[in-house]
Amino acid sequence: MGPSQRAAWLEELSGERGDGRVDVVVIGGGVTGAGCALDLALRGLSVALLEQRDLASGTSSRSSKLIHGGLRYLQRLEFGLVKESLTERRLLLGRLAPHLVHSVQFLYPIRRGWRERLRTGLGIALYSLMAGGGRHAHGSHRHLGARGTHQLAPGLDAGVVRGGITYWDGQTDDARLVVAIARTAAAHGARILTSTRVQELIVTDGAVRGVIAHCGETGRTFKLDADAVINATGVWTSQIEQLAERGADAPDLERTRIRASKGIHLLVPKDRIDLHCGLIVPTPPSVLFVVPWGERWIIGTTDSDWDLDYAHPAASSADIELLLQRVNSVLADPISREDICGVYAGLRPLVAGDDPSVSEQSAKLSREHAIARVVPGLVSVAGGKYTTYRVMAADTVELALGEVEVARGRKAPKLPRRRRDAAARRTATLVTPLVGAAGYEERRRRHDEIGARVGLSRATVAHLLDRHGDQIDEVIDLVAACPDLGEPLASGHSYLRAEVTHAVRSEAALHLDDVLTRRTRLSVESWDRGVDIAQDTAELMGAELGWSPETIEREVWHYQARVEAERDSQTRPDDQTADAARLGAPDIRR
Repeated sequence: MGPSQRAAWLEELSGERGDGRVDVVVIGGGVTGAGCALDLALRGLSVALLEQRDLASGTSSRSSKLIHGGLRYLQRLEFGLVKESLTERRLLLGRLAPHLVHSVQFLYPIRRGWRERLRTGLGIALYSLMAGGGRHAHGSHRHLGARGTHQLAPGLDAGVVRGGITYWDGQTDDARLVVAIARTAAAHGARILTSTRVQELIVTDGAVRGVIAHCGETGRTFKLDADAVINATGVWTSQIEQLAERGADAPDLERTRIRASKGIHLLVPKDRIDLHCGLIVPTPPSVLFVVPWGERWIIGTTDSDWDLDYAHPAASSADIELLLQRVNSVLADPISREDICGVYAGLRPLVAGDDPSVSEQSAKLSREHAIARVVPGLVSVAGGKYTTYRVMAADTVELALGEVEVARGRKAPKLPRRRRDAAARRTATLVTPLVGAAGYEERRRRHDEIGARVGLSRATVAHLLDRHGDQIDEVIDLVAACPDLGEPLASGHSYLRAEVTHAVRSEAALHLDDVLTRRTRLSVESWDRGVDIAQDTAELMGAELGWSPETIEREVWHYQARVEAERDSQTRPDDQTADAARLGAPDIRR
């Protein structure tokens, strides 16, 4: 997915060197949209995915980085959702993305005595049973007394924590997983265009039959005809649906009700919290996670309604203080703001039901996904969990295929009420490894050989394998051709300069922010938020993208302005002032 391939796709889809038509247009480049594009491509349909910013630039890069069944959903008796999530977790760990999804141990601390241990123990035992039992990846668990808990988690306050229960779940770099899904879709024929905003829906005889889109990189506006359009835009779902209202023959809409819920996360150095595993603590109305992340901990999350800017949700000072208060309630050595090296905020697109009392409490909304035929030719998917993206895509594609049949003059197949299990089993995404997965284990066995070829350490090769899988060869080839690319991108971090070049050539990175925020995580992992290496990174990208010195300067300025605005927003007392501060930095994409 490099710049030349993007240019070719744009020519095909705009009608310059193609017919400007596909079977299905997918709007939205998050995990669900990428999953839909892959599912459609594997079924042999022509598909275009259009994303107004970058892959995973919204919710799909701002999660807790977990691939999990959702232990707390057992408390709500959402057994189907938990079972479904655990099934998908097992697939990702074993077949689909073993290079990107890994097992991680968690401790559930017991603070209130035997009743809590009995209730929680039964829940975690059920969770393990539903996962299939057995080894770590399948959910084994263990009860610990006070001594065992202290050995595993010395940093917990012994006066508060009386024991604990351990279990295992999955973890991933969410943005890289989306890139892998998109690359797999592209390998099977999907066209992926980021920096491309849908401005209008083409409505013909009351049905949506394509889009009018604008490419922010070239300034080109083009018409793209299709038999059906999938709206996988998360919190932007309603905005896309409203486009169908325009025009003389606009149909009545079957609206999808979405509530945006903001969750923030903090990153602190590993040595500030003395734990040998992850941590999960119920802190109503949400759940507190402390998740191992390389040399750092991710602490999250909050759960509050958000009705301000969707593109750049801001973490306020109040959000940060709330999260610090929650995590410090169980720590022997409290952490402070001075310990925080990174902060990020994301929006969950929760499906609001018809009960207004529930819709006002985002933490109580179900994580079940909703799929609707909004109007003929337009299918919306919203809600759900990151872990079940493949199932969500399968359900959505099943409904979209009916719209394609109608557009072609055939009768739409009647879909059963509960399509989910059948649809998820029927699609080829069940057995198709994502890019990087197929040769991952073989590359791991050749670990030392790979590093010796270009003089990279075992730790660096392990880092590359867990980010690129069998695509490590592409990165190693870059280092072999130019040894300077084998140097670290930033001091104290494992990212290589070669990964910047690779991000541009193969991973659709078009702007400095794409690399520092999503292809790497330096924007939240480093104390300077990536500002110190912004110039070097921009020059590496510029060599691939043909940037002038003025363009490089503009990219660096935009990134620095973004970091400054985010830091400013995190000192503001509430959502309104934090949002205003964050919007002080202009968007690099037109």
